[in-house]
This record gives sequence, C-alpha cells and structure tokens, in this order.
Amino acid sequence: MKYYLIVGEASGDLHASHLMQSLKAQDPHADFRFFGGDLMTAVGGTRVKHFRELAYMGFIPVLLHLRTIFKNMDLCKKDILQWQPDVVILVDYPGFNLSIAKFVHNLKPETLRPQVFYYISPKIWAWKEYRIKNIKRDVDELFSILPFEVPFFEQKHQYPIHYVGNPTADEVRKFRSGYKETFGDFCKRYSLNSKPLIALLAGSRKQEIKDNLPAMIEATRDLSGDYQLVLAGAPSVERDYYERFIGDSPVKLIENDTYSLLMHAQAALVTSGTATLETALFDVPQVVCYETPVPRLIRFAFNHIIKVKYISLVNLIADREIVQELLADRFTVKNIRRELLAILPGGPSREQMLEDYRMVHEQLGTACAPDNAARLMIEKLSK
Repeated sequence: MKYYLIVGEASGDLHASHLMQSLKAQDPHADFRFFGGDLMTAVGGTRVKHFRELAYMGFIPVLLHLRTIFKNMDLCKKDILQWQPDVVILVDYPGFNLSIAKFVHNLKPETLRPQVFYYISPKIWAWKEYRIKNIKRDVDELFSILPFEVPFFEQKHQYPIHYVGNPTADEVRKFRSGYKETFGDFCKRYSLNSKPLIALLAGSRKQEIKDNLPAMIEATRDLSGDYQLVLAGAPSVERDYYERFIGDSPVKLIENDTYSLLMHAQAALVTSGTATLETALFDVPQVVCYETPVPRLIRFAFNHIIKVKYISLVNLIADREIVQELLADRFTVKNIRRELLAILPGGPSREQMLEDYRMVHEQLGTACAPDNAARLMIEKLSK
C-alpha cells in the first residue's frame, strides 16, 4: 500500500519514523512518501519536504511566513493528487494537517480518494476545541497516544478513536531494559564526582531555557554541597547558549543524553512537556517549573478560560496533581526550592509521588504504540 505521511516538527519525525518501521514490518509492499525529517528518511521512501521548511511557531513567525506556508500547502495537495496514495497519515501539527485533511475529504469521486488517518491526535482538549467539527468531518480514523483522550472524544464528542499505547512509554521501557551502565561508570564518563544527582530539564527551546533555567539554578545552588546539579542539554541548542546561564554556578552540562541522566537522578526540576512524562516513567520525583509572562493574567486564564486543569502530562494522565506545577504566580525560586526539598531522599512527598507514578504506568499500558497503530491501520485499509 502507498502511505503519505505529513509531520511538522522533530517529535513528529521521531514518532512517524517508528510508525513507518512498524508499517514496513507488517506490510512488505509498503511505499512511503512524506513531508518529514531525517529519521523518516532513514526508514525509506521519498521525502518531498523537510519539516524544517514547514515549522513556524508563534503568531508573528507564522504571519511573516504565510506565503511560504501556503506555497508548501499547495505543493502538498498537488503531490497527493499526483501520487494517489491509499492513505494520508497526519501526525500532530494540526494547523497544517487539518487543512490537508479537509482538502482530501473533499476530493471527488469519493470512492477513489485516499483515507485520512490522524496519528497522535491534535490536543484540542487544551485549546481550540472547536476543531472537533473539522476532525469529525474530515478524519476517517483517529489514533491517540494519551488514554484520557478516549473519554474526551468518545463521551464528550461522540467520536470513536483508537488508543494505541504511548510511544514515549515504549521508548523509556526499551531504554531501561537495555541500559547497563553503573552510576560510577556514568559519572566517570562525564567527569562527575560521586555525589547523588539532581537533574535540570529546562526545555528544548531557547525561550523556555531563558525563562526557566536561571530560577532552577538559583533554587539549587545551596544544595551543591550534597548533590551534583546536572543540566540536560537539548539536541537543538548549542552549548554556548547554556553557558551564558550557567556562568560560575556549580551546574554541569550533559548534552544529548537525557535518558542516561534520568537513570541516575534522585530528583529533577522539569519544564513542562514530554519531559515531565519521561521523568515519571524513569521514576524520578520531579517539580514542574514553567515561568510565564504576566503571571496573574495566566492564572486567571487557567481558572476561567483554558480547558485543562494541569500543564504536565503526568497530572493530565492521572487526572490529579501528582507532581507540583509551579507556573505563573507560583513560579518563584523559594517555591521551587521548597518543593524540591520535599521530594529529595528523606523528603515528606517523595514516597507518595513514586507510588502515584505506578498509576501513570498502569494508565499508559504496555502496548507498543507504533506496532498497534500499524496493525489497526492495515486492517482498516484492507477492508
């Protein structure tokens, strides 16, 4: 079968590449064409555009690149028409992908148009819930990686979806089962001492790092006598950028090896995102730190406008506050330090958090998300 995939950022490239591998394993005649990245290219098929030529984040960048965005969208539509795939698989990136879904849905005759599958459903439960109308109309099958999305779509909006498992959970399980390095060997590899570790995960984008890292460093500075403070460097951020914030502080930087760091960390300060779920899956107690502009306004928005109660995937999956979320007006150095002390060894909140993590593991299940999704997709396409 012919599979046309569209992703718009690095995480989509990762998840789509795993899905392609699973499709390839279950469909020996799989043929891929895609808007994607290097990981998808390594699996095989034809790349039409790299996602770096699509990904514009924020209101102003999107406005400045509208002409390019529309040009890429037009190219994508023409390419789908010319290649005539059996299915178009959309991966997250809803602004672009829902427009493509509408285009494909409206193709005539209906009997010849490709099906539209959405892998990693748009997070409309947090923002832009009105998009459910487009999804219901234009998407044939929706594949979710977050268990709490099932009642949101099926009970609230009467739209059936498939929960296939969580790929982050898959990746952490595989890493943990194959990781053999001792704490001593890890410290030797990075020229660290033998003190226990506190991990700092300050985000993957420069703005997040600028907003959150200084407070993380200040909150942990006094703990350097008993702990090593180790910062996880993101692949897309150069060392020099981190160094301007680290300065003369006792923080050590480790680049592109977050999973190894989490294998040995006693606790972590984490900026919200997938990293909060990864940290929980490694059973590392954490405090979520997320600085925002105009904090009082943001707190008002959370109380009265934004649809979700939490910002971390851990709490969203559990549907209660397992980890402390210090955002908006709660984001202070004093609060960060207090909550961190509570989850370090001997702290009053540590054991309860570790116990609560077990519920998150259970909620996510043990299904291999890409294998499960590939099997369901092939079944649907074979009917």
